[in-house]
Amino acid sequence: MAHKALDIANKLLSHAANNGEGELMSNMKLQKMLYYQQGFHLAYFKTPLFDENIEAWMYGPVVPSVYEYFKGKGSTGLEPLGDEIVLSDVEETLFNEVFNVYGAYSASGLMNMTHQESPWLNTPTGVGNTITLDKLEQFFKTRLK
Repeated sequence: MAHKALDIANKLLSHAANNGEGELMSNMKLQKMLYYQQGFHLAYFKTPLFDENIEAWMYGPVVPSVYEYFKGKGSTGLEPLGDEIVLSDVEETLFNEVFNVYGAYSASGLMNMTHQESPWLNTPTGVGNTITLDKLEQFFKTRLK
């Protein structure tokens, strides 16, 4: 079952505040983390983690609805929105693994990584240009261990 992107965003923010380094995540880093969570979920489960599209913007992948929700915060750290959703045990395990690996990078580090990856490279850059689920699934299948 796919979730709302804002619920997954909140889960990421909560993990950053409580389980990571205790630092709040910026909107830019949040966008890249959503991309990595969606990509690995598609590759592993063959279903999307959330329903909303990811677009190829100038600074990398963006979920427009989540970006719009938090854009007033600028580059400051984002506070979690409240209680986080609970995923199935296997989804939770994958979520945590992806968070632990990619959460260690800075927002600009993640942006630079996404700019080297085929889903972003093979999608025209700009608002409204969706990175397809198929592109994500095919690319992230090559990254599964």
